[in-house]
Amino acid sequence: MYSQSDAHAMKLLDLPLMLRLKQNAIVLHSELGLTEGARAHSSALLPSIVFPRGLHTLVAHLDGKDVVGQFRYRPDETNAHIVCLAPALAEHDDDTIWLHMLDALAEQAGKNGAHALVGEVELSHRLFETMRRAGYAVYSRQVIWRHEPLAAPLDSGGLTLREETDDDQTGIAALLGCTIPRILQTVMGPSTDMEGLVYRKGGPIEAYIAYAEGKHGVYLMPYLHPDTLSDAPAIVAAAMRQIDRCRKLPIFVCVRGYQGWLENAMLDLGFNPWLEQAMMVKHLSAGVRQTSFEGVKLATNVGRKPAATLRMGRGQGLRRSRLPGSRIVNPRI
Repeated sequence: MYSQSDAHAMKLLDLPLMLRLKQNAIVLHSELGLTEGARAHSSALLPSIVFPRGLHTLVAHLDGKDVVGQFRYRPDETNAHIVCLAPALAEHDDDTIWLHMLDALAEQAGKNGAHALVGEVELSHRLFETMRRAGYAVYSRQVIWRHEPLAAPLDSGGLTLREETDDDQTGIAALLGCTIPRILQTVMGPSTDMEGLVYRKGGPIEAYIAYAEGKHGVYLMPYLHPDTLSDAPAIVAAAMRQIDRCRKLPIFVCVRGYQGWLENAMLDLGFNPWLEQAMMVKHLSAGVRQTSFEGVKLATNVGRKPAATLRMGRGQGLRRSRLPGSRIVNPRI
């Protein structure tokens, strides 16, 4: 759509620019923003921006304006995920350079092999409309629920979960395949960095709680079979009891639109709705051959999550400020 000659991979010479812009960044990756990013929804660019692990950073210049964008992609993953843009797009801003950056991020993600580029953005933020103009479609709505650090253990009804093992991966993939709507399965799985807890009563895996821990919070993504509806609060409570940092840091649970039945469990456990977002996806053309941006990379040995990369079987068995007590609209997408 726009000339990309003025967008390039981050260089050390761009560091002063990034230090200036990072104070007003918008984070589009809830897991990283809420666990690793200071000030959560208004986090500055991640500290690893200069020496990234699977992070790619671009800088765009257009008509005297500058924008920095970053996405995360690992070769063994299917999709790339936008981490942040800086500065955040204000209501009165001309969004041309942000459109340009979104195009540049998509081009580079496709060049690196990603099938789609994903971003999580607040429904009330102007960037939501800008991303739609840039070709991103709303795949799901989601609510991030927040709980203060646990002052006392929650009642788990005697239920226990255990850490996932390699032997659980097929069962986890089967659970994801039968609980996530088929059209969403390519983008709704947990990231490869997340750990996981499994729950079963002796048969197939009935619940899987993926979680990530960081310096600023604990982020949970529950995948529960609808048959466990009555046990949902106890399962989530048991997971929080087993994650040590839940006693020290805020806890965030991501509930997607198709999981609306989990809202009552969140309320029963004392969570409050905190962020209302859209998960936006742009599918990328295979075999992109445009000019590549040469990324800054640092070789590291990072653990991988087998369940996140398995093909799910067919038919197998930030922030919008809210006052206490205010109502949140339940997304059903």
